[in-house]
Amino acid sequence: MKTALLFPGQGSQYVGMGRSLWERFACVKELFDEASEELDFDVRRLCFDGPEELLQATRYTQPCVFLVSVAAHAALRQAWDEKAFRVAGHSLGEYAALVAAGSLTFVEGLRAVRERARLMEEASRAAEGGMSALLGLERAQVEEICAQVADGDILVPANYNGPGQIVVSGSLGAIDRAERAARARGAKTVRLPVSAAFHTELMSSAARAFSGVLEAISFRDPDPVWVSNVTASDVRSGERCRSLLAVQITSPVLWEDSVRFMVESGVDRFVEVGPGRVLKGLCKRICRTIPCDTIDSAEDVEALRKAVPLGAS
Repeated sequence: MKTALLFPGQGSQYVGMGRSLWERFACVKELFDEASEELDFDVRRLCFDGPEELLQATRYTQPCVFLVSVAAHAALRQAWDEKAFRVAGHSLGEYAALVAAGSLTFVEGLRAVRERARLMEEASRAAEGGMSALLGLERAQVEEICAQVADGDILVPANYNGPGQIVVSGSLGAIDRAERAARARGAKTVRLPVSAAFHTELMSSAARAFSGVLEAISFRDPDPVWVSNVTASDVRSGERCRSLLAVQITSPVLWEDSVRFMVESGVDRFVEVGPGRVLKGLCKRICRTIPCDTIDSAEDVEALRKAVPLGAS
């Protein structure tokens, strides 16, 4: 089988994530210890015990989700020694994907994510915004709504997550207008619990500053090949990885396009690696015929080990 490993992004966090992996695998304990040396907070306590309000703050969420995702991948490798065919991540998840592909070391990725989170949180304080999921509309309808109700404010599709599930991002007034317009067309709307307009021009200051952070990192060519959110296509060069991560902060997440591209490239199995099951749910909406497993716990690793062997053909 040709397997793609998928790594979740911000929003997949929950109190207790990573605990069973930490209890079962020595390699996971080592990663948590490394993270504690790099970060200025007790990462194990926050992941395992919360509080939830703190875990949802961007500067804590992003390093924690990254850590648990890399830890889940390390645990998976204990049960599976075959090579994946592709790797991809949803927004923040791209960093864990690049660690899995050998383009970044764990510490390089953690330091980059720490700075990314800090800069994005600072940008959100300078230009408050919001995000809302518009459910039940086609992408052309969502794009039309954004164009019609922006009224000079920032308002764009930020996450093309799957059929009938697109997240818009922008200034608060524009988000309010977009939700009203979507409901008028019969759609449901879900305001996301964030106070920032991620993946828009309102993150430009963070993107500019973060480019300098990325320049200080030596990216290796990813192996397996990495599929970028920005282009929904293969990336084989480390330098190209760097340039795409620099613009990712202000670019829409082309998740549906990325999943479809991987299927067209030959992927016939997905494995979501990290906290939660958000990406599994999206994959079911995009391509119901392709199986998707999850690695979020020690039990998941054991179940997958007993299943049909994974691997690339």
